[in-house]
Amino acid sequence: MSFFKKLKETFTKQTDSVTDKFREGLSKTRNSFSGKVNDLVARYRKVDEDFFEELEEILIQADVGFDTVMELIDQLKFEVKRRNISDPAEVQNVISEKLVDIYNAGGNESSELNIQENGLTVILFVGVNGVGKTTTIGKLAHKFITEGKTVLLAAGDTFRAGAIDQLEVWGDRVGAAVIKQAEGSDPAAVMFDAIQAAKSRKADILLCDTAGRLQNKVNLMKELEKVKRVIEREIPDAPHEVLLVLDATTGQNALIQAKTFKEATDVTGIVLSKLDGTAKGGIVLAIRNELNIPVKFVGLGEKMDDLQEFDPEKYVYGLFADQVDKTE
Repeated sequence: MSFFKKLKETFTKQTDSVTDKFREGLSKTRNSFSGKVNDLVARYRKVDEDFFEELEEILIQADVGFDTVMELIDQLKFEVKRRNISDPAEVQNVISEKLVDIYNAGGNESSELNIQENGLTVILFVGVNGVGKTTTIGKLAHKFITEGKTVLLAAGDTFRAGAIDQLEVWGDRVGAAVIKQAEGSDPAAVMFDAIQAAKSRKADILLCDTAGRLQNKVNLMKELEKVKRVIEREIPDAPHEVLLVLDATTGQNALIQAKTFKEATDVTGIVLSKLDGTAKGGIVLAIRNELNIPVKFVGLGEKMDDLQEFDPEKYVYGLFADQVDKTE
């Protein structure tokens, strides 16, 4: 069975609003990437070196990342030879299959959050200013609250003007209390207060905002280490997740940020915001393959429920939905 046929059987026979969100959210990337692949397939009568060179360029333009593209092209060449494929149209199936394989080969870490069923779960958010970190915290708080959990927010970004107010707006909007101190306070002190409040109120989830400055990596590392030490001292094994929020529209710059934060702290997962706003959604694969960090959530729109748990097969369906739907 072709991979497109498998995707069609999996997703198009069910009324799945999440699948629809991936389809709609990846429309810019699909229109750009799939359109170029379709044009490529239409222009070639056989699969040869020139075909692969043009495909390589299309993948790089989609921000799949140079190393990942080289790996993917090598795998495609091997499969084309092994399966004796001569029709370029058949390569589209193999591309979609290999994109899922490459993502899954990036490591065994689960894309699910490490939620503590019988105690407080502490999730630390890191990322530069402007990537949508506070919005991500608000949307994730909304998700947990709709699941019946008690959520507190810690306003640990005490340096950026307006950051505390912005988090409070989200707290009021979703119904989560915000633990804060004055602007310019020590972020570690805010975390201490937030943990005490979460314990006394028997909260299920504590979502912690942090400063997003990257100008001085040494200061960033020291600040994050201090925050983590306070959290660990109060709750062993916490934080249970360190989520790095990246703006998908910044492309390769997001990859550079991810490498910097990975050096600064133990990032356990990526939240890729604004994926619906870019035609270069291949950055998902570059991040996963080059950093071995799972993408745990993706932003697929402006609505409260448009922050979705990442699923590699739904992602590939979003990239190739038009071709999948035409599959017999």
